[in-house]
Amino acid sequence: MCNFNKQNEDTKALIHILLKNCAKSVGGTNFLLGLLEAIKEKKPNALIYNACKIESKELKMTWNKIIFKDKFDVLEEIIHSHKSSENQNFNILENDSEKKKKKKILNMVKTLAPIEFIVTPKDPQYGIGFTFKIFETIENDSIKINPIFIAIFFCSTEYMKKALKHQI
Repeated sequence: MCNFNKQNEDTKALIHILLKNCAKSVGGTNFLLGLLEAIKEKKPNALIYNACKIESKELKMTWNKIIFKDKFDVLEEIIHSHKSSENQNFNILENDSEKKKKKKILNMVKTLAPIEFIVTPKDPQYGIGFTFKIFETIENDSIKINPIFIAIFFCSTEYMKKALKHQI
């Protein structure tokens, strides 16, 4: 999932288009990469930052709810267990047959599903910005994480650069 070279051509094209549209809406690739650097600087992780806000020189990202460490840990474990996966659309419920673990995952999804991230340029002349959520789909037996969320918070800067430069 975070190895751009291992993705199939359709997935590479999809990720490229999604990230390119995000970059266009905030003033360009360099602005988006600047925000990514600001996110990477926050330790241990920007998602559990109490202010629910991250700013770079040109952009700001806000979200509407604090993410507590226990829910973040469940999400991080799921993403890290699939990080080398070549399948971008993995179902996070698929591999977890343990009832206790599945319940933890469902509680985490219920808690984090309403969170919306809003990315906007500090100067409105650069664009209107974009929004995204953590989960792309939430159905009875299928929950998929949004590829934009994974790319921004869990993949490397190199991944983003490759995705943005990819030629379709």
